[in-house]
Amino acid sequence: MHELVFEVAQESDGGYIAEALGESIFTQGDTWNELRENAIEAVKAYYFDRQMPSGIRLHLVRDEMLAVG
Repeated sequence: MHELVFEVAQESDGGYIAEALGESIFTQGDTWNELRENAIEAVKAYYFDRQMPSGIRLHLVRDEMLAVG
């Protein structure tokens, strides 16, 4: 099966939130390692009765505003 991609954003408090693209799977973690563990757990729970994805990709999206002038 395909890999499942999560779009990850860092919250202002330093934690992370993640949303799977194309599936209704959401998770979070206070640290990157916690997010990784929670993403695996969430995917296993979501696909408990179906074929699992071959892998999980965590895509960190960074949004930065720059002042000009």
